[in-house]
Amino acid sequence: MCIAGPTASGKTALAITLAEALNGELVSVDSALVYRGLDIGSAKPDYPHHLVNICDPSEAYSASRFVDDALQAIDGIAQRGRRPILVGGTMLYYRALLEGLAPMPAADPELRAELESRGVSEGWPALHKELEALDPGAAARIHPNHSQRLVRALEIRLLTGESLGEVYARTVARENDLNSLVVAVAPRERAVLHDRISRRFDHMMDAGFLDEVRALYARDDLRPELPAMRAVGYRQLWEHLDSECSLEEAIDRGKAATRQLAKRQFTWLRKWPDLRWIYTDADNQVVAHDFRESDPPIDNPSDLLLNYLT
Repeated sequence: MCIAGPTASGKTALAITLAEALNGELVSVDSALVYRGLDIGSAKPDYPHHLVNICDPSEAYSASRFVDDALQAIDGIAQRGRRPILVGGTMLYYRALLEGLAPMPAADPELRAELESRGVSEGWPALHKELEALDPGAAARIHPNHSQRLVRALEIRLLTGESLGEVYARTVARENDLNSLVVAVAPRERAVLHDRISRRFDHMMDAGFLDEVRALYARDDLRPELPAMRAVGYRQLWEHLDSECSLEEAIDRGKAATRQLAKRQFTWLRKWPDLRWIYTDADNQVVAHDFRESDPPIDNPSDLLLNYLT
């Protein structure tokens, strides 16, 4: 079973309740939770999850590595006679696990070093213009300052002569026996989600989020281009520590970036075939869903799913 949804939608609490009721174990599908030291800003849960704190923020964790790690975790859970429950909002990881990965060319260290050096000396927007000429489709989807994605898109184009879209079109479906029910939980009113995002960010700041980023900033082996440091919230507070903006501006930027993340997650989810939706209100009560009706109607998301599964 997979519990997906936008950030701050309540999916973790739902998954924990299901794990307790169904003799399950949780497998995180989150690109920030994999990193040690990214605790407060990633809303790292206290409840045990597989694939949490498995690598250092100086490493670049990939979708292909996630697939290997997730399959190993799922196999171990099944061998223990328990139910694997995947939960998280990194939609690329879900797609890689359930549908397969595109056959990407291996990284070329020499070409990558050259592109990164040019990005620093010429500015990342200059490389974005170059990508725009070589692969307009990829350039339209990549922000001019997203150095990692820019380098990879240019690298693929220069190594293969193909656009990113052409490479993705050759995605090889992966055989799997997960037989997964994929559920998305989200507030029906976008204003409810935005309010949760704002309040959660404020709570993170009160809990010491800035000190957490300051400790990462002080490390000699971390830089803002790394995937871990580009996580929402971390990137904006890093910019504040780099004297690019005030703390108030960084908080506003962090909240805006989180809202944009939620918007992208909704876009992914709406294109998902056979997805089951559970829409909630401000009190996390069910207001609409894609499951069979019960008599009387069920208001709690976990009760709704348990009624469907049992």
